[in-house]
Amino acid sequence: MPKFRTLSDVNVKEKTVIVRVDFNSPLDPESLKILDDTRIKAHGETTIKELVEKGAKVVILSHQGRPGDFDFIPLKQHAEILEKVLGKTVRYVNDLYGEQAKTAIKDLKPGEVVVLKNTRTFSDEQKSKNPEEHAKSEFIKVLASLADIFVNDAFSAAHRAHASVVGFSKVLPTVAGRIMEHELMALSQVLESPKKPCVFILGGAKADDSLEISKYVLNNNIADYVLTGGITGQLFMLASGVNLGKPNVELIEKQGVLGLVSGIKELLVSYKSKVKVPIDVAVEENGKRKELPLSLLPTEYQIFDIGTQTINQYCQIIRNSKTIVISGPLGVYEKKEFIKGTKEILEAVASSKGFSLVGGGHTIAAIQELGLTDKMSYISTAGGALIEFLMGKTLPGVVSLEEAAKKNL
Repeated sequence: MPKFRTLSDVNVKEKTVIVRVDFNSPLDPESLKILDDTRIKAHGETTIKELVEKGAKVVILSHQGRPGDFDFIPLKQHAEILEKVLGKTVRYVNDLYGEQAKTAIKDLKPGEVVVLKNTRTFSDEQKSKNPEEHAKSEFIKVLASLADIFVNDAFSAAHRAHASVVGFSKVLPTVAGRIMEHELMALSQVLESPKKPCVFILGGAKADDSLEISKYVLNNNIADYVLTGGITGQLFMLASGVNLGKPNVELIEKQGVLGLVSGIKELLVSYKSKVKVPIDVAVEENGKRKELPLSLLPTEYQIFDIGTQTINQYCQIIRNSKTIVISGPLGVYEKKEFIKGTKEILEAVASSKGFSLVGGGHTIAAIQELGLTDKMSYISTAGGALIEFLMGKTLPGVVSLEEAAKKNL
């Protein structure tokens, strides 16, 4: 059972509802146009659409980028995309809690939507404060005074104790939006009571969280197997005593994750039969794919994928699993010669009868490219929040929801 309240627990008709979403999207560095509107569509088609249909007066809060970065821009584009998703007018106000924002909120009629200015234009938004301290800020006090309910739908920002994520829960009745609700229910299904066997597949180009996730899911008897690929797989191979060759070791050094090797060695000793590292790899030699067993390593060529023997071993484990979590591609799938590992593993996950949870932007992109989106049980749009949840960490945005649920609405 969830420890938080949801939209189903409140009457929003004719109420002013502040909704914290995560519209943060990748931008083209030159044109500053949004390249992927997945998150905007996800929030728009679920939580925001439901609020509109139930006659709420909807006030949207989100961030985009960080101050000083190229993608720190206003949310006008985001509002325009949301307007298309909802099929109705969405007003954008280039103000967060000043007179213009206050007037726009007061003028809202049931079923209308306004998007306010980027939350990170508020100087204290990202400061490390507890919910009580954030609630005392002018930003929270002004907006809360104009609203009846706060809906936190930004699971992907829930790992940050930012003002707009945790501040309102101290001063307004607070519930989870549908994206937040679905994320937490799916993750609870994986971490609290996974059907067995349960397998975690860790790949991708970043390996910095791989050890901590592996330790958590193995030490707590969540995962029966951890399968590794991508840079994570190479790091685990290195820790198991495999000499990868100079270019591959240099890439791992560049990532700054060599310090994890000793911890991975200990993990491999404790869970030798449960942690699987690649038994063959694919390198690029003269522009072509060439597979090498471990006996032919080290190699002077860059490793770009897992090999066929590894794919077969992993697919067998996946076919027998009832819970599957996959984060990160198994190789450089963007190169057509090296999509094989990612393609065959994702196809095995898609054809599995077990519950599958997919996370990470590159994994989602690969699934979309392969046309497998509808065959996955749950796809998480979260990034850092998902990783921290999988590492067993508490998320401030989730804690504030749970604390709010203890109070009478």
